[in-house]
Amino acid sequence: MKKPLLSAICALPLLFSFSSFAQSDNIIRVSPCDNQSIQKQADSVKHLLADGGFSVLREASITMESEYEIPIIVPMNEGTKYQFVFIGDVKSNLYEVRMYDYNEKQVVYQKKKWGEADGNIISYSYVPKMSEYHMIKPLQVNTKQKKDLCGYVMLFGETETQGKKAK
Repeated sequence: MKKPLLSAICALPLLFSFSSFAQSDNIIRVSPCDNQSIQKQADSVKHLLADGGFSVLREASITMESEYEIPIIVPMNEGTKYQFVFIGDVKSNLYEVRMYDYNEKQVVYQKKKWGEADGNIISYSYVPKMSEYHMIKPLQVNTKQKKDLCGYVMLFGETETQGKKAK
């Protein structure tokens, strides 16, 4: 019996080849977006995490629709420290990120509301217990603009030298 997540992996040619989605004929298409404010925040986060011993593994801007999750599937290695960052449109009211392991067990849930410090940025670290695929689902809710919301996702891995220093 195949695992449901494995079927999703085969069905979704996303393997972190982000972009945003537009619906046409019930097909989800992932396409990029351009938001200078979000790009500046992403650049700042990249510099901050690089100084902390992390390097960018994957990143992409994604066009999102309010209240719809974007599934992102990534391979993760046991014992490696990862940092995931989602940056949403500053005008959205709510931001959430859920992460599931290969068995579809939710292993991370983060939620922020507009007005909180760094309210449009969700960032968390994670060390997988097994080498397997994980599904990350960012979401943002915007009551005024339903479509064409910009989001930015980044996955960082701890650099080898940083990991050795900590041990």
